[in-house]
Amino acid sequence: MGREISERKKAQAELAETLSSLDEKNQTLEGLSSKLSKYLSPQVYDSIFMGNRDVALTTERKKLTVFFSDIKDFTQTTDDMQPEDLTALLNSYFSEMSAIALKYGATIDKFIGDAMLMFFGDPETKGIREDAILCVRMAIAMQERMELLERKWHRMGYDKPFKMRIGINTGYCNVGNFGSEARMDYTIIGGEVNLAARLEGQADPGGVLVSSETYSLVQDIVKAEEREGISVKGIRRTIRPYAISGLRNETCQRSDRIVSYSQKGVELLVELDKLAPEERTSLSTRLRSLARELEN
Repeated sequence: MGREISERKKAQAELAETLSSLDEKNQTLEGLSSKLSKYLSPQVYDSIFMGNRDVALTTERKKLTVFFSDIKDFTQTTDDMQPEDLTALLNSYFSEMSAIALKYGATIDKFIGDAMLMFFGDPETKGIREDAILCVRMAIAMQERMELLERKWHRMGYDKPFKMRIGINTGYCNVGNFGSEARMDYTIIGGEVNLAARLEGQADPGGVLVSSETYSLVQDIVKAEEREGISVKGIRRTIRPYAISGLRNETCQRSDRIVSYSQKGVELLVELDKLAPEERTSLSTRLRSLARELEN
């Protein structure tokens, strides 16, 4: 009997040790998985780890809406900045824009210096028209956010804050894994991608320029101005771009989200959509208290 109890305790101890080892390995794998997720867009990461996509050199031809942006006169704007300040400013900029991109469901392809390449329509799609609408809404939200960031950067002492330009195009692209069996990159290629980059180069600082293909899908929700046609290498047709000036009824939409006031000695900026109900109540109480102080 004593021997059986001893063997049972030994087996339990070995089982506990095995389970502890498995738990440690699972925690290690979860940590590695979390780190790897930072190098992939959430959609691609999820499709791979859920087994919906093979890690192989395969591509598909799909109709996507492509977003391309950069900072106007980036080199001149940052010429006098120290590398540490430039790094902090760029990372802040990319973090703000990435948060908006993920909110609207964009697949973030890559950051290229000060430029960003994103697209809608793969690996997830809501339909060609809805993808285009989401992309344009995202672009407008980004430019609105840039206006707020410019004020913040001015207060931090940056005399020449970033001005972003955005180009958007809808067309057929090759999308998938490109590279080698040892190192591959999930990205898009094709003339329609180049067109988005060309449109970005023609956009006004702080503006959004879209192709006629994209405009035809979003014209019901945007205010836009047609610009002169342009020719793009690799695309036979003449491109008729449209400058997006905002969403229809944009003023009403923005006034619900942002309250701002500025005069000498006063700088007030409230982003209502970032405040929880209790935070709004607290702010309201503080503002009423401040109003009483001003009256005395």
